[in-house]
Amino acid sequence: MKRLPRPSWLPIDPYVLLLLGTVGLAALLPARGTAADVASGASTAAIAFLFFLYGARLSTREALDGLRHWRLHVTVLACTFVVFPLLGLAARGLVPVFLTHSLWTGLLFLTLVPSTIQSSIAFTSIARGNVPAAICAGSFSSLAGIVITPLLAASLLGGSAGGFQADSIVRIVLQLLVPFLAGQLLRRWIGGFVARHKKGLGYVDRGSILLVVYTAFSEGMVHGVWHQVSPVRLAGLLGVEAVLLAVMLALTWYGSKALGFGREDRIAIQFAGSKKSLASGLPMASVLFGAQASLAVLPLMLFHQMQLMVCAVIAKRRSHDPADRLTPPASASGSRTAVGTGSRSG
Repeated sequence: MKRLPRPSWLPIDPYVLLLLGTVGLAALLPARGTAADVASGASTAAIAFLFFLYGARLSTREALDGLRHWRLHVTVLACTFVVFPLLGLAARGLVPVFLTHSLWTGLLFLTLVPSTIQSSIAFTSIARGNVPAAICAGSFSSLAGIVITPLLAASLLGGSAGGFQADSIVRIVLQLLVPFLAGQLLRRWIGGFVARHKKGLGYVDRGSILLVVYTAFSEGMVHGVWHQVSPVRLAGLLGVEAVLLAVMLALTWYGSKALGFGREDRIAIQFAGSKKSLASGLPMASVLFGAQASLAVLPLMLFHQMQLMVCAVIAKRRSHDPADRLTPPASASGSRTAVGTGSRSG
């Protein structure tokens, strides 16, 4: 079936609409009893398979080639796993005026998840930036996030996140890292099949995430966690996230300039360093938070759509930069590492 193009003035990701529809379904028809057990088991299996596919797709050789431009990747990783979490911790001061403690916990979790791959590449390409660097930066961030995100969550969230305990790291290792490593080990034999069926397996990716969302929000409905969110608190969360995104977009753009990066690299740093991955964050939240996962992922879902809309506008404006601004300085001339494209949904 041919996909209908959405208007350029309405940069709403259709997949976000599916996510919202799934949330509505969970609100009207939450899984209970035996159905909840079946949905939970299927969600666990789907998450494991999702990360198995991630491992099978990621080319180790491409990742190693990307290390040539290590300064850019270190900058993106620092933005993703240092600057973002520091801002999340600072937002604790907004409780209880703008945020409830539960919403702040979800906001802090948002700041801990890795960057995106697909949307970072797409916006970097539109803005005529360093696309190979964006591919590598997103891949490194996603790979590091499998280990760093649960460690940061254990350190910064502790047992305050409604059921989250430090031993959840073991569950992360078994449910996320082990399947990922299995995919890497088997990539030699199944990599070709995965590449040939990329489109079909992409539907499996997204279907798995929808199942995770349905299970998490069903459990949240059964436990009554949504009674904790009022329209005023939701508006406060949106305002805080808008400020968070604006700060990160400014820091990545002007900070990378201060570090001596050329225009193309600055574009890659801005789009890879200011974003958070819904595809990685949702499965992790399901494993880490249990019944509280629905509140934990709400800030991430809202931020995901916000970053797409804002970055779409920025990328389009940067694509119209004058020609004399498109030539990178001599110091950056060797930064465009030739790397293949092996992206996944962000």
